[in-house]
Amino acid sequence: MKVSQMVLLAMLTAGCASEQAYDPLQDYEELDSSTLVDAPTARPGSFAPGDRDLVNRGEYLVELLGCGSCHTNGAFEGNPDMSRPLSGSRTGIAYTSPLGVRFPGIVYPGNITPDVETGIGSWSDEQIANAIRAGIGRHGKRRIATMPWQSYSRLSDDDVAAIVSYLRTVEPVRHRVPTEVAPGRRAKEGFVYFGVYRSREQ
Repeated sequence: MKVSQMVLLAMLTAGCASEQAYDPLQDYEELDSSTLVDAPTARPGSFAPGDRDLVNRGEYLVELLGCGSCHTNGAFEGNPDMSRPLSGSRTGIAYTSPLGVRFPGIVYPGNITPDVETGIGSWSDEQIANAIRAGIGRHGKRRIATMPWQSYSRLSDDDVAAIVSYLRTVEPVRHRVPTEVAPGRRAKEGFVYFGVYRSREQ
């Protein structure tokens, strides 16, 4: 190897060493815990007396499946806003890995109260059932990222009907969540990754 080549190699090596590799954890803080959220009680008079058992079953299942832990604002940080349960989260969930790409794709858990404008109040029973059991969005275009539909796909028709009936009875809350962020774009709101790390303030 010529002296000039050795000098060039040394310069390139020094330049690479001076550039620090991106440490993804510098942009994240570890979460202490997320919170299990009790399902809100059905509104009195929001269902027929003969449907009480069905609604109670739905409430039990929503609590058992932990729906409120994603769909209640603040639950990811251990501080759920119980004045607006099930109305969606302003903290999103990364659906692509932030450990490899600085700006991951993020989805914000939706409002599943029966508010007509910002929730599921204008959804049909079939649309809600499809979101639960197949992860299909309202317009049937694609699966909802991060929705654990694979786990819910084996719910019986009766169980899904109970969940739908119960969700119709909770207090409607007007709360619009942020829109999904595509991979490669910077999010304006915080997000979590696997419930262990939360993005630092943007």
